[in-house]
Amino acid sequence: MTASPPPAVTGPARPLPWVPPLVHAVVLAGGLYGGVVAAGPADLPALGGFTACLVLLAALDAAERRRHPHRTPVRPALVLLLARLALFAAAAVLDSSGVSRALFVLVPLGAYAAFGRRAAVALGVAGVAVILAGTTLWVPEWYLRPDTVTDLLMSGLGLVLAVAMATVAVGEQETRLRLEHALDELRDSHAQLTAYAARVAHLSTVRERNRLAREFHDGLGHHLTAIAIQLEKASAFQATDAAVAGRAVADARRSANRALDEVRQSVRAMRDEEEPFSLSTALADLVHQGAGGPPSVTLNLSGDEHGYRAEALTALYRAAQEGLTNVRRHADATRVELSAAYGEREARLVVADDGRGFPAGSPAHRAGFGLRAMHERLALLGGRVEVDAEPGRGTVVTVTVPRAAGPEVAR
Repeated sequence: MTASPPPAVTGPARPLPWVPPLVHAVVLAGGLYGGVVAAGPADLPALGGFTACLVLLAALDAAERRRHPHRTPVRPALVLLLARLALFAAAAVLDSSGVSRALFVLVPLGAYAAFGRRAAVALGVAGVAVILAGTTLWVPEWYLRPDTVTDLLMSGLGLVLAVAMATVAVGEQETRLRLEHALDELRDSHAQLTAYAARVAHLSTVRERNRLAREFHDGLGHHLTAIAIQLEKASAFQATDAAVAGRAVADARRSANRALDEVRQSVRAMRDEEEPFSLSTALADLVHQGAGGPPSVTLNLSGDEHGYRAEALTALYRAAQEGLTNVRRHADATRVELSAAYGEREARLVVADDGRGFPAGSPAHRAGFGLRAMHERLALLGGRVEVDAEPGRGTVVTVTVPRAAGPEVAR
């Protein structure tokens, strides 16, 4: 899962959209109050012009919100900034109360999102300079008047607070946008994890199905083959040698019982009730099942199987079953040597017969499901299967499995 990069976070055209209307209303109320209290008939045109400036400012704000509800592009924002500055200056000239200087607080506040923090700070400083220059031009010896100095300080403080408020507002929106993006990523991740979980469940089902297929082929398939061979033997000797036919039937019955035991063992394994498995005992029983008929099977054991995983020992047993079943079906062999050697690092099982063999590289190396299942089972355990055969010289199947855990554990 690859997370998408966070989107470019941009602040709104008006970081605090409620501030400009509030400032406009307060300035208009203050200017009208000062004009009504102190104005004479000659001041009425100026008061009307002041009111018109505030109405135009409100109209500009409304038009900007309709045209650019989220963010004003740079060029329109620059035009609007110049228009507002002109209206601010006109309102300040027409206002006899001096309250209109508060309008300059809106300059850095509105410019922060459109032009960035540096531009907002620069405009704030420029606003302080304009107010200071105007005071110097129109108020002689202003620095000796405490009320004028106080007004200048409050104006400068207002501009500083405006920049600080814009910084906080934009930072809050950036945080909110990042959180929204993080929530979107979490939703995407959850959807992907849900899809992965469904895929894992499907793969687990397929893997279990393949495991059961190998179990049925290696276990029941072997015993059914042995039963079929013994019954054919009994049928062949029924008329000529009743004792041999009886033994063949008894062997077929033992193979059937053995098949039932393996079915019960598989059911216990599915229920996590598996009993300890002994490969040496299972191989001896496997050889005994085919006793009394061709080919003759010799079992050789060396080493100690203690310490090997049950999965590894079971894989070797299935390989022995498959090897003996193939010998009885296809090899026309008279002798088979079954060997199991438990070493310190790996265990090796060898099934060698004196049958007809087959050419190297022929389809017999890979065509059968049993041989494919053997390769798959051993590969999951980190083991390997080697087949050595020549026409007329028999076949040797060597299966090796490590004592330590392989890349996967499979039954």
